[in-house]
Amino acid sequence: MRANIIRFVSLIGATGNRSSRFRVGIGLLSACLIVTHPAFAAEAVHHDLQVELDPLNHRLQVTDRIRLTSPDQNRFWLHDGLQPESLTEGVSILVEGRSKGPIPVVAYQLRMPEKTGQVTLRYAGKIEHPRTSYQESPGRQQEQLAGTLSEEGIYLDAGVAWYPRFPDTLQTFSLRATLPEGWLAVSQGEGPKIETRSDSVSVHWRESSPQDDIYLVGAPYHFYHQTAGSHETQVFLRQDDPQLAQRYLDATRDYLALYEQLIGPYPYAKFAMVENFWETGFGMPSFTLLGSRVVRLPFILRTSYPHEILHNWWGNSVYIDYPSGNWAEGLTSYLADHLLDEQQGRGAEHRRRVLQRYQDFIHQDNDFPLSQFRGRHGSASQAVGYGKALMFFHMLRRSLGDPAFTEGLRRFYRDNRFKTAGYAQWREAFESVSDTSLAEFFDAWVQREGAPTLAVENLKVQPLESGYVMTLSLHQTQDSAPFPLQVPLLVHYDDRPAELHRVFLTGREQAYRLMLPAQPRQLDVDPWYDLFRTLYTQETPPTLSGLFGARKVLFVIPNQPPRPLHDAYLALARNWAEGYAQAEILEDDAISELPEDRPVWILGWENRFRETFMTGLNGYPVTDQDPALILDGTAYPREDNSFALTRRTGNNGPMQAWVGGFSASNLALLGRKLPHYDSYSYLAFSGEQTRNVTKGQWPATTSPLRIPLKPGQPLVYSTEPVPLYPAKPRETSGD
Repeated sequence: MRANIIRFVSLIGATGNRSSRFRVGIGLLSACLIVTHPAFAAEAVHHDLQVELDPLNHRLQVTDRIRLTSPDQNRFWLHDGLQPESLTEGVSILVEGRSKGPIPVVAYQLRMPEKTGQVTLRYAGKIEHPRTSYQESPGRQQEQLAGTLSEEGIYLDAGVAWYPRFPDTLQTFSLRATLPEGWLAVSQGEGPKIETRSDSVSVHWRESSPQDDIYLVGAPYHFYHQTAGSHETQVFLRQDDPQLAQRYLDATRDYLALYEQLIGPYPYAKFAMVENFWETGFGMPSFTLLGSRVVRLPFILRTSYPHEILHNWWGNSVYIDYPSGNWAEGLTSYLADHLLDEQQGRGAEHRRRVLQRYQDFIHQDNDFPLSQFRGRHGSASQAVGYGKALMFFHMLRRSLGDPAFTEGLRRFYRDNRFKTAGYAQWREAFESVSDTSLAEFFDAWVQREGAPTLAVENLKVQPLESGYVMTLSLHQTQDSAPFPLQVPLLVHYDDRPAELHRVFLTGREQAYRLMLPAQPRQLDVDPWYDLFRTLYTQETPPTLSGLFGARKVLFVIPNQPPRPLHDAYLALARNWAEGYAQAEILEDDAISELPEDRPVWILGWENRFRETFMTGLNGYPVTDQDPALILDGTAYPREDNSFALTRRTGNNGPMQAWVGGFSASNLALLGRKLPHYDSYSYLAFSGEQTRNVTKGQWPATTSPLRIPLKPGQPLVYSTEPVPLYPAKPRETSGD
């Protein structure tokens, strides 16, 4: 999902970062304007845009008839070089300042009669910015683009100031774009109305609901569409592929139906899947912009795609009050990625991964509260803004119960549609449906950083004349102040169903007394990872995130392999090293033993520490049996397969991973792919195309919070409660 917060700040230069939501700061020589969205958007500036696009020459020409709603709306900005002129009699334009940043922008002031409510501007020029990349985390590079018109395609949004943007406003619009023959334009809202001419195409879009941006995307597209209830589902592909298009059309229909029942009416006339000319996963109002490789990944229909659709409720129709914290990414992750896993019985597993990523990527010097999350700019910010926020909404749901939580979602959406809202409005919505004060909960989990650590002490079970009594104390052992927690306690029996008790823990320590109908067999504290908390080592399998999330690592590369492989391992190590605060690269003959003060990457079959590493995997389903590696009972020959395995040294020692490939080109691909598989303990990839053929996590041992009460009895595990929304979207084909 993308949005724009553009700040005009006097006498300072521009800064900017891009993620799926982004901010652009624009410094001007004069002017000091802070752009926010109004809390109430009954009226918005209206743009009637006539746009001629010449992508081969990077040019556009625009006539914009603007309807203003206030005489104070006399300042706007545009991309430098567009040279606007007024076509309205009595209205002139004054230059106020120019930016010094990477996106050249000019601030203008309109001089117009006091009662003028409409002005027409005309402007033309070039917008051409190159794609750039940045190192997000070890091995992960992200591409970003300010905006451009080129033969590859067109991408324009408010960040590049392609249309007159007035501060403190939302906007409605009508957009007619004229493009070269064979091209189509995409924007939010209702459309497209397509008119084909002898040497050009005209495409018309319009949106009457207040928007925080006006997007314009274009390329030589093949267009597919079908009706889904009161909406239209659409697909724009750069190559003709009716079968792929149909899979997306059907999936869109199913997800729209799911979320309409859960939250409320879909806010737009259509939803479109649009193929982009660089690898993205953006969600705009009423469409998503996916890169060509992303579009064709079979799992995207069940993972990222519903996430982008759901953003049309959270972020693209209820707008985010960024100064108080971006809540939309965490809630969208919870009701898309997490909900779909929960429907398949994998909710607890999903939450454990979220908690483990927070633990792996967050350190004392990079943690921050939810109120300070604006957008994702790396794995650490994602662990907080997506992961911790996901758990925030989950704990709220467990506290209020599913009926009140669902009604709170619907109330918030009803009350804030096409308005700007933050955590304060969320608190109001949930308090109104539950008649419960949530001040302490919101203050602790939104305004504070950190996580609690739970411990059980003084656990005793005693028989009574009728039944048993269990006494115990729960402690929060972290250094920071205690958090308010509703702790699930699951009591297991030999011959009757387990009982779930929920107890409140608001202080550092509290004692509890549970009356039980029979002798208990086992006590589980937070068995389904319902709480945002620090995990014990025994609860977490070793995974690649334990290495990718480290601050300081060592790469050990083999000294003996053929030169092409040696150079490939060295290139992989150097590429990943750029994402660490501290990284050292050594050949295996430079040290006598592996250090125990930091995680270690062991690279190569010929590495002399590989045998030591493999010995440490005793007990796991892996066997190094030349000429193959056997994983989970399947033999994968070394000659055309590549691997990544992890282990933890000792009970709480640093992580180690071994990576092995069979060719320089294979290792180059492996280096790009592995950072995207960081939640796994082991992986195998087949062939030069490096296609994943197996992946998984080593089993976690147990947990100090899973306590047997009858010595010699095996531990038992219970299925978590039913999903928030048990109905499942219809299965889509194409895997």
